[in-house]
Amino acid sequence: MIRAIIIDDEPLAREKVKLFAASEPDIEIVDLCSNGHEAIASYSKFKPNLLFLDIQMPEINGFDVLQQLPLNSLPCIIFITAYDEFALRAFEFHALDYLLKPYDRERFQKSVAYARTSLQSTVEMETTKEQINVLLNSIQQRSAKLERLIVKTNGRIIFLRIEEIDWMEAAGNYVKLHVGNESHLIRETMNGLEQQLNPQKFIRIHRSTIINIDKIKELEPYFNGDYKVILDNNIHVILSRTYRENFTKLLGKPL
Repeated sequence: MIRAIIIDDEPLAREKVKLFAASEPDIEIVDLCSNGHEAIASYSKFKPNLLFLDIQMPEINGFDVLQQLPLNSLPCIIFITAYDEFALRAFEFHALDYLLKPYDRERFQKSVAYARTSLQSTVEMETTKEQINVLLNSIQQRSAKLERLIVKTNGRIIFLRIEEIDWMEAAGNYVKLHVGNESHLIRETMNGLEQQLNPQKFIRIHRSTIINIDKIKELEPYFNGDYKVILDNNIHVILSRTYRENFTKLLGKPL
């Protein structure tokens, strides 16, 4: 039997995979995970040999999950993604299989057949692990060079330079970028975006907030160890005590 875990933050998406997998007699779904934290814990508990892994998840995305798993014992992976130009090009370039939402049963069956063949061949599984490793390395390299974001809004395509951004906040499955009096939504996770930013220029101060260090004007004590961060446009955001250590390391002195 192929022991599989379904990882997707959307309940209907998880149920769809579960429904399609039910018609595959050699697949046993051992767990359903709604986020990256659950996925990492579930992998340690069940040791599956197949993951149905959604890429776009809040906080910890699919790539983040993979980076937390031991490369030498990676299971076979069927990536699931909504339209994401970088992800699709990455999967195709590294010859990795993926399901593009919305997909049908026939496409699902092809992916499962591909995974089944890989699992039956030690050589193919080793090749797949190497392809995933190269993919993760390419993502890290891309992250280190992030200088601008392409934002689609109201029929326009905006090339937004990173240093123009004042602060960022989590907004469901999106991140809202605040630039002066404007804001833009991009489909990304806070963790994924944080990894792409220069840590000398941007710092996470809250579970749902990242700020441009150059935009900080003032700090005020708040309560319970939190601080109020005032930006140069007089926007107030909260530095939570959970992230205060990162902030003090940047300052080089305790608050």
